[in-house]
Amino acid sequence: MSPKDTPHTPPLARASHDRAADERLVSDLVAKLRKDSASRVLVVWGDQAPLAPTGSLAFVAPDAVRGEAAWAFLGRDAGGAALLVAAFDADAEAPVPTPEWGALRAVGGDLPPEEASVFVNALALGRWLLDSRYCPRCGGITELRAAGWSRRCTVCGREHFPRTDPAVIVAVTDASGDRLLLGKNARWAQRNVYSAFAGFVEAGESLESAIVREIAEESGVVVRGIRYRGSQAWPYPRSLMLGFHAVADDPDAARADGEEIVDVRWFTRAELRAAFDGAGDVQLPGAASIAHRLIRDWIDADEDRP
Repeated sequence: MSPKDTPHTPPLARASHDRAADERLVSDLVAKLRKDSASRVLVVWGDQAPLAPTGSLAFVAPDAVRGEAAWAFLGRDAGGAALLVAAFDADAEAPVPTPEWGALRAVGGDLPPEEASVFVNALALGRWLLDSRYCPRCGGITELRAAGWSRRCTVCGREHFPRTDPAVIVAVTDASGDRLLLGKNARWAQRNVYSAFAGFVEAGESLESAIVREIAEESGVVVRGIRYRGSQAWPYPRSLMLGFHAVADDPDAARADGEEIVDVRWFTRAELRAAFDGAGDVQLPGAASIAHRLIRDWIDADEDRP
């Protein structure tokens, strides 16, 4: 079942392809589907997938894939064809002869919803397949099971599954709702990118506590009035981004932590509209990110006021 697609739905959560989870227990499923020319393969090379001239994803037949890949079953497309991922490390030779490749963070917001869903699934699962060859408990070699959805250690027998790390991301406004607080991460300083504040949920921590802690650490602001806005997977490498809105108690307390965040700034809607239009030197998150959606939603909320 696909989630409801609305103008406020995060860009990578607009649809969900049929994962056909019940088929994963079919014996040698991936091997059988690799022999079927009707199967559709999304090749993932690092964090990129091949693109068609139209800008959509370029799926290929199984026999078109060159080299040793990590394979898994992703599900079925709307027509019933099997969907597979063939994952390669970024330093491997190009696995298919295509002239154009696109990274999820660059093209995900422009893809049809079903294709975006497949790309997210393929990248998240593919990275796990490549990075989890050894058992984290004993270091033994693991073998793939469940059509690529689990690994079993050949030494200690422990079974392992793909991991998802929850992270909160928050649009912080002042009490009037007329200004939005954004921060400039040290990693983006040269590009002058401002974004919503985000951070991982720590062990034993609630989402609400993580929000209060992260915002205070990064911006010096204490927040209240926390409201959930939506979520989407972000496989860099395995995050689930949970979006929220919150209100700053004291806007004048805003200050950067000077380490992870090098600047914080209150923006008006007019300033952010101009930034999205390419005016000025401020850059904002790309269309595939939930940060982009949170900022857009706040801008658009002004039009919904009576």
